[in-house]
Amino acid sequence: MLKEKLIEFEGIEPVIVFGPHDTWLKKIREEFPEAQLTARGNKLLIKAEENDIKLLEQIFGEMRFLADQHGEILESDLNALLSLAFTPLPSRPNAPSTDSDVIVAAKDYAVRAKTNGQRKMVSEAKHNDILFAIGPAGTGKTYTAVAIAVAAWKKKQVKRIVLARPAVEAGESLGFLPGDLAQKIDPYLRPLYDALQDMLTAEKLRALTEQRIIEIVPLAYMRGRTLNNSFIILDEAQNASNKQMKMCLTRLGINSRAIITGDVTQIDLPREIESGLMNAKTILQGISGISFVFLDKSDVVRHRLVRNIIDAYEKEEEKQED
Repeated sequence: MLKEKLIEFEGIEPVIVFGPHDTWLKKIREEFPEAQLTARGNKLLIKAEENDIKLLEQIFGEMRFLADQHGEILESDLNALLSLAFTPLPSRPNAPSTDSDVIVAAKDYAVRAKTNGQRKMVSEAKHNDILFAIGPAGTGKTYTAVAIAVAAWKKKQVKRIVLARPAVEAGESLGFLPGDLAQKIDPYLRPLYDALQDMLTAEKLRALTEQRIIEIVPLAYMRGRTLNNSFIILDEAQNASNKQMKMCLTRLGINSRAIITGDVTQIDLPREIESGLMNAKTILQGISGISFVFLDKSDVVRHRLVRNIIDAYEKEEEKQED
């Protein structure tokens, strides 16, 4: 039996809660196909089953909080709220983000840790010089790591940021790719640029890159360097070989820190080459100053289906191992 609930967003512009052209409302309707959501002005009438009404009240309550506190609701915020809403209550570990979760104030908004895994990354990065963040796609490993590094630079804890990735999945042979060096490496480093562009203005990022205060380079280009007063991020580390991982970790100089991110379920190296991330996970645990944070599907903040996809693949892999 359908029940009704009227929610009023007093003092809040409807476009903030419902999204431009009702984009957020349409997204919520897609997730709750049995519910009827009717918006008029700053009022929302919900007709749905009792369980759906409770979930929708929670979602719109958090959206009201975000609108009151920050004057906007981002798509990533809504994805996180929907993802948490569909997690069974007994295993739901993540609380909504608060001001205490702010990692760095970006150009238009504050970047927050949204899940317990991301919060643990922030906490462990404060107390360890090297942090390994390992988990599946969509858990915000890279984005959180970049935010931590930008925050450290803004606080003048480091003088520069160096972000690296293995340039290509099966080695670093860039010669056969068309274009000059910048064109060749851009596709592999684009996710790092995208994260930085959310946290710095385009002009600021361009200036810092030209001054080499921020460097975004293929992993192979770090060989032979000693990086002092730097924050190093190695992304997609599952595709670094043992030699490359050792080379990267030994670049740390005086007053330097590093975050290594990767997904051990998405290794693209040839079978005869061992993943440096897998090896590091085995041999470096227990060393003081090095911390490992393992994120899982409960930390996924993308579309709700991403979590279901990860779960399905995990079950299939378990069948193959049996």
